[in-house]
Formats: sequence, C-alpha cells, structure tokens
Amino acid sequence: MQTFYHGSSVLFPKFDLSHALEGDGKVKFGYGVYVTSHYRSAAHYAGANPAATNFYVYTVEVPDIREDNYIAFKEPVHPAILKRAEKKLGEAIPEKFTKDGKDFRKFLAKKLTGKVDLEGEKAASAFLIAVGVDFIQWPYNWKNPSLGTNRAILDDNNVRIVSVDQVQLDNKKQLIEGSQTAVKI
Repeated sequence: MQTFYHGSSVLFPKFDLSHALEGDGKVKFGYGVYVTSHYRSAAHYAGANPAATNFYVYTVEVPDIREDNYIAFKEPVHPAILKRAEKKLGEAIPEKFTKDGKDFRKFLAKKLTGKVDLEGEKAASAFLIAVGVDFIQWPYNWKNPSLGTNRAILDDNNVRIVSVDQVQLDNKKQLIEGSQTAVKI
C-alpha cells in the first residue's frame, strides 16, 4: 500500500463512490476516489464546494503501483492490460485508443454504453476493475511530472483511511500552515 491524500468538506468513516460527484461535481479523470500525493493539494480540493465551511484532509492507503495495474494519461496502455481487455471484450481494440490511458478509458465508456458520460465512466471503471486495473494516474503537475501524481482509485474498497485532519484554508482555498487538527471518525 502507498500513502496518498484526499480532500473533502465532509467528514466520513469510509469511502463510498455513490457520493463521488458531491465535491466539485466532475468526473474528469475517471470514476473513482480521487487522491493525490500532495497534502496541500488535497487541502485545496477540500475547498471545492463553495458552500462548505469545514475542510478535511484524509491520509489514506491505496494499492501499490505495478506495471500492469493502472492506466495513465499520455502513456500507452500496458500490453497485459490490453490483452485482458481485448479478451473480455471479445475483440481487438483499435491501436489509436491504446496510446493514451485517457483515450482508452473513453473508448471503453463509449463501447460499453454508447456515450462518454457519468454512466459511461462508471461502466468503464467497472470494466477496468474486472481486468485487474486498480487506478488511473496522471501527474500532479503536468509541466513537471516528477513532482508527484494524482490517482482515481476505481474501487472505493481499495482506499483505507489512516487518519483525518481538519484544516483551515485561506480565501484562495490554500492550506493555512499549522492549522491541521487531528479528527476522530
């Protein structure tokens, strides 16, 4: 397991994807639990809901990265994932959809439901889980990918809460250093 962080304006004891759109209302990077390798970034996302008055940063454990358990934006799909996906679909996936994890995910959504909307994203996530994919990954900073990563963990049961801090944010939704207070859930 690896340590990552999740920001929310809601205090909860367990992740539940039925609440996935209650933060910023988007499924931009796939249907899953969004986590980041940066505490400050998680704090910022805790402020996504403009009506929120409480902000929490969850320290979580998520599956380790292996070469064939994730897809990544702007990276080719691992051959083992592609092989498992084609076997499950019963057909070859056009090469143009295998050169970038984002295109691959969108191809699956459209193939499974006919569209790339919330239902398509849910179907793509369920399919990816069935072929051994634990998460979708993209850089924390697109200009400097070495700074860390963000992930959408596809199965909410694969996210274990280690601790929760209540934090304070400034008017730009940035973490006020030293404001962290441990919370019991």
